[in-house]
Amino acid sequence: MRAQIFLSFDGRCEAALQFYAKALGGKVRLFRWGNSPMAGQAPEGWADKVLHGSVSVGDSEIAGADVPSPKTPQGFSILLNVDGPEQAERAFDALNENATIVLPMQETFWSTRYGILVDQFGIQWEINCQQAPAS
Repeated sequence: MRAQIFLSFDGRCEAALQFYAKALGGKVRLFRWGNSPMAGQAPEGWADKVLHGSVSVGDSEIAGADVPSPKTPQGFSILLNVDGPEQAERAFDALNENATIVLPMQETFWSTRYGILVDQFGIQWEINCQQAPAS
C-alpha cells in the first residue's frame, strides 16, 4: 500500500506539474481530457486540459487534474523531507517563485532547515531537512 498526493486545479494543472518538475527535478506525465474515453464529459473548451497528470518527486509522486470548480485547498500541506540543508534551501527557493512565505527557512529544534510557503497555485509546502541540529 502506498499513499499518493492528488491535487485539483482550475485549469492550471499542466503549469503546476511542469513547475514542480522544474523546481524539484521530476518527470511529468499528462493524460488530457480530449484524448480520453471521457472526452464527451469534458467541460466546454477543456479538451487540452489535464484529466490525470503526475510528476515524480524522488521516490514519490504528486498527481493532479483540472476539475471544474475546484475547492481551495485547506487543512493540509505537502511535506517535502530532504536529506541536507542545501537541498532544503534549493527546494524552498525554487518553489518560492510568486509564492507567499508562511514561515521563512530556518533552524528549528527538530531540523537544521524548515520553512513553509504557499506556492503560486495555492498549494502549501513544508520543506524539512531531516538532519537534527547540532546540540
